[in-house]
Amino acid sequence: MLDPNCLFCKIAKGDIPSRKVYEDADILAFHDIRPLAPVHFLLIAKNHHATLYDVDATDAPVLGRMMALTGKLAREQGADDGFRVIVNNGRIGHQEVPHIHIHVIGGGTEPLGPMLPRPQGA
Repeated sequence: MLDPNCLFCKIAKGDIPSRKVYEDADILAFHDIRPLAPVHFLLIAKNHHATLYDVDATDAPVLGRMMALTGKLAREQGADDGFRVIVNNGRIGHQEVPHIHIHVIGGGTEPLGPMLPRPQGA
């Protein structure tokens, strides 16, 4: 089910263009419009779920396939020496678009750096 007001649902439907990396009946991968590294694309399930709070066991096959695609697609896009997978969830997790999505970030020659700054003394 698509949400007619959701940016990523509109992309999945083809109403908003994207630079596709991969597509099948359930999943779409496309380049991020504001990349943080030489390789930066998103994987989304075409069915709308705003956050991980909204999924259950019936969503596991699609979410699992999304994760299983990350390595293959990252390598095909040029991240052959490592990459990071990020799933932001909710306000505290800095989720910008309320549709579950996986960021795949990598490429280049330098390490990406720490995910979050560590508190002093940790």
